[in-house]
Amino acid sequence: MSVRMVARRLGSKLLPRFTPAATLHSHATSFGFKEVNEEEKSQLVGNVFTKVASNYDIMNDLMSGGLHRLWKERLVSKLSPFPGMKHLDVAGGTGDVAFRILETINSVNRRAMEGTVEDDLREETQIYVCDINPNMLNVGKKRAQERGLGDLGSLVWVEGDAEKLTFKDDSMDGYTIAFGIRNVTHIEKVLAEAYRVLKKGGRFLCLELSHVDTPVFKQLYDYYSFSVIPVLGELVAGDRDSYQYLVESVRRFPPQEVFASMIADAGFQKVEYENLVGGVVAIHSGLKI
Repeated sequence: MSVRMVARRLGSKLLPRFTPAATLHSHATSFGFKEVNEEEKSQLVGNVFTKVASNYDIMNDLMSGGLHRLWKERLVSKLSPFPGMKHLDVAGGTGDVAFRILETINSVNRRAMEGTVEDDLREETQIYVCDINPNMLNVGKKRAQERGLGDLGSLVWVEGDAEKLTFKDDSMDGYTIAFGIRNVTHIEKVLAEAYRVLKKGGRFLCLELSHVDTPVFKQLYDYYSFSVIPVLGELVAGDRDSYQYLVESVRRFPPQEVFASMIADAGFQKVEYENLVGGVVAIHSGLKI
């Protein structure tokens, strides 16, 4: 059954799980379980990530038990990076995904050329790390320096909005967004922009926290999400509210089938998704053909 058919069959039952509580106001949207004006959301989300930036990596390890590293490796493996590619990683300020892409490309270079022209090939590759939050970008730049990647022309750091990208049409071979799309105000605009900047044959990949359907596992997951993660945020980062929002934002994000339908509606073909850890996270993909 196609993604569109599944979404049409299930949509009426699933939509209440993520639609803002009141949809009568055209300029209302959700910030976690709260309803806010669209103009407010970007500022509120910005404040969250400004607060969590310095502890972002530590908290990711604690919240996922280190599994987020494996999830990102899986994302990059689906991308199949290649030397000379132009890639855009959105909401990737800390560099986690970008570093993995670059390391994969460099390993291809080493195997193919035994290091003789690796630097030349590496310079042709450009990985743009785009994030709306300068604090997150600063964390990524610092991490790049620590890894000896800070002076590479192949890593380009860009402060920008996923809903209004400044990149040219048909300019990117690949597009990734990991744990970022649920925080935007208009998912449809982000998908439209992803489609616009990708070249023909370019791949869209999204790694996002998603919905668990197995009843017993869902109960355990909900308990962990609402009772443990905010406490960890308070103990480690001194910020319970930001992590309470992050948990709530997952519940307001479209279920897998509905989000896949949205990707298809943006124009992507061969849309599919892979659930990991029973749907705790999902990797969605699509091609611009």
